[in-house]
Amino acid sequence: QVQLVESGGGLVQAGGSLRLSCAASGRTFSSYNMGWFRQAPGKEREVVARITCSGGRTYYADSGKGRFTISRENAKNTVYLQMHSLKPEDTAVYYCAAARDYSGSSYPRYDYWGQGTQVTVSS
Repeated sequence: QVQLVESGGGLVQAGGSLRLSCAASGRTFSSYNMGWFRQAPGKEREVVARITCSGGRTYYADSGKGRFTISRENAKNTVYLQMHSLKPEDTAVYYCAAARDYSGSSYPRYDYWGQGTQVTVSS
């Protein structure tokens, strides 16, 4: 069992930056591939970025390439999403998720989810 708790969301002006954190419980965090997803009102949940269990490989959706960076510190059981040059269309609830045996972008395949953190970007 893994429990995930996101933090770092908030209200920011367009062009600003935020750093999201996701703290995981348990001693097996390093065994999980991690993803950041987001869901805007009326839209389907979508992947933002993901990182393999060792941190050796990352993936970014086109929406965040060049602006977002995913990283993890296994010693701290934490995964991060650094977001720069934020746009109003980045407004959404951001979730982190963990998958033991899956490293793709399909959100139903992730085993554990945090409660989400709201990111609002004003124009």
